[in-house]
Amino acid sequence: MTALWYSGSVQDCGEAKVYIETTIIGYLAARPSRDLIVAAHQQLTREWWDRHRPRFDILVSQLVLEEAAKGDQQAVRLRLHVARALPVLRVTEEATGLSRQLTRRRTIPTSAATDALHIAIATVHRMDYLMTWNCRHLANAEIQSAISVLCDSLGYASPRICTPEELMGG
Repeated sequence: MTALWYSGSVQDCGEAKVYIETTIIGYLAARPSRDLIVAAHQQLTREWWDRHRPRFDILVSQLVLEEAAKGDQQAVRLRLHVARALPVLRVTEEATGLSRQLTRRRTIPTSAATDALHIAIATVHRMDYLMTWNCRHLANAEIQSAISVLCDSLGYASPRICTPEELMGG
C-alpha cells in the first residue's frame, strides 16, 4: 500500500481535521502492554479509532511515515499499514520554518525538534486538532499556551493538541 498524498484543499473539508502524530499510530499497532498506563492509552486509542474516528478527517504527514518506519520490522509493518491508509501531508518549507521558530524561541526544546515539526505541519496545513500521547512536549497545557502565543504572533492559528480521550465527544 502506498501513501495517498493529500491534494485537496484542507481548509475546505466539511469535518474537523485531525493530524495523527506517530504515538497514536504506534498505540494502534502495538501488542497490548503489561504497563497499566500504556495499556489504558492503547485501549483509549483503539476505542477512539473504532467509535469516534468517522466524525473526523484524519491525516498524517511524511514525518509520521518516516518515524513509523523505524524499529522492529514486524511493528514497522503494522504501523505503516495503518499510516499509509491515511492521506499524507507534505513537510513544506513553511512548516520547517515554523518548526525552527518554535525551537529557536524555546517554545519547544531543541532536543524535541521533531515534536516542533509535528506542530508546525499541523499548523500550516490548518488542522483543527493534533492528536498525540506525547504529553511532555505536545499535549501539555503549559506548552500549548506558549505554542498558541507564538503561532498567533506569526499569523497562524495553532491546532488544539489533545489525546484521544479528549476528543471522544460529549
